[in-house]
Amino acid sequence: MSEEKSIPKGWSETTVDYIGELLRGVSYKKEYSSNVPLPGYVPILRANNINGELNFDDLVFVHKKYLDDFQYLKKGDIVFAMSSGSKNLVGKSAKAKSDFYGGWGAFCAAFRPYELINKDLIAYFFQAPDYKRLIASIAKGTNINNLKREHILELKFPIPPLPEQHRIVAKIEELFSSLDKGIESLKTAQEQLKIYRQAVLKWAFEGRFTNKEVRDGELPEGWKWKKISEISNVVRGGSPRPAGDPRYYNGNIPFLKVADLTKDNKVYLTTFEHTIKEAGLHKTRQIEPGTLLLTNSGATLGVPKICKIKATINDGIAAFLDLDKRSLYYLYYFWVSKTKELRTINQGAAQPNLNTEIIKNYEIAFPPTFEEQQLIVSEIESRLSVCDKIEESIRSALQQAEALRQSILKKAFEGKLVPQDPNDEPASVLLERIKAEREALRLVQGKNKPMQKAREKKMPKASNLYSKTKKHYPTTAKQSDNS
Repeated sequence: MSEEKSIPKGWSETTVDYIGELLRGVSYKKEYSSNVPLPGYVPILRANNINGELNFDDLVFVHKKYLDDFQYLKKGDIVFAMSSGSKNLVGKSAKAKSDFYGGWGAFCAAFRPYELINKDLIAYFFQAPDYKRLIASIAKGTNINNLKREHILELKFPIPPLPEQHRIVAKIEELFSSLDKGIESLKTAQEQLKIYRQAVLKWAFEGRFTNKEVRDGELPEGWKWKKISEISNVVRGGSPRPAGDPRYYNGNIPFLKVADLTKDNKVYLTTFEHTIKEAGLHKTRQIEPGTLLLTNSGATLGVPKICKIKATINDGIAAFLDLDKRSLYYLYYFWVSKTKELRTINQGAAQPNLNTEIIKNYEIAFPPTFEEQQLIVSEIESRLSVCDKIEESIRSALQQAEALRQSILKKAFEGKLVPQDPNDEPASVLLERIKAEREALRLVQGKNKPMQKAREKKMPKASNLYSKTKKHYPTTAKQSDNS
């Protein structure tokens, strides 16, 4: 609950429950759903589709018979992630900017404000500090990633007079528009920095930092193409089996995994999470401090690190042994330049993977002297250091922009964003009209449709229907009504 606060004259305080309805999501069994559109099926939003705004990627589709009439998303509805495997998603909300011929899943809920109140104001309320504090406190106090209905419905809502609601929303949108333009510029700068970083690495390994004139596609004088196997012995780690066997694990020898290399963007690796015992050494690979490592499996393959500790490595990591230490940083930045390229190599496996032969056969443009390599490394680091400083400034500015956004919303719901007009009809009168609207709605609301299980008896499995149709149907605002 939010702390007790005084409200401006003419305002009233109520609860969210009083200004709209929190509607349950669509329940369905996995076998009655589809990942592609089918005749008579409609899209369903899930928690991953909610984050400030609604996105319509990675939808699931269920037959329209599963949806009650109220479960079609309407303009102004606010969709919440009520339950998720990720605490970062629980509590996220987003407003529907238009009607949507589809619904939301059972792990979500939609708040549908009554017509007599400004719906945009309510959507902003669920982005404001009071609500964010509530979600943070819930996430901190439980291991269960659930948001209960009462968490939303019992939240206190300060309601301004209706004309002031409109003025507040207009002012928020004016300020946010300027703020968003600034944020867009900052994010553009971030993307430009990424492009510049790649350009720096490309120029470096073309010899452009140490040679005045380099023709495209040609190496500078004295440079040679060398296979990685010519400058280093590439080996792969291993893992004691079975994994977790107490005979091998939880000893005093550092045992590095892919996650150790990919948890940050630092050059050096100095920490570890797992260990093995001496009995497991014959199953893995030992490395000395100062060894260059490269992840060679998983979604984060192609990440290099210079390991500063004596350790062992698992089979998701390749090590470059017998490498002349004068080439250590040159080779490190070479792999930094190739990370994106390595991830596009398709070996036909479900799990991305680089075998050591691919790594060994990679060719690197090699300068004739170690001094030139070191000069190139110095030029790379000088330029990337400037990038780091600019990037840190951009991150700081983005954080300040979010803080300003929250400050604007805080002022909005404290009555400090726009001036009050004593001629406005007080919010207490508006609440009386809302009360009448609530009672009228409850009179016309009928009983729910038959239970879900009763529907399933009449429904073919989605997988069977898909195998018969062998066709994808595009998602549109109005899909076919064919059953």
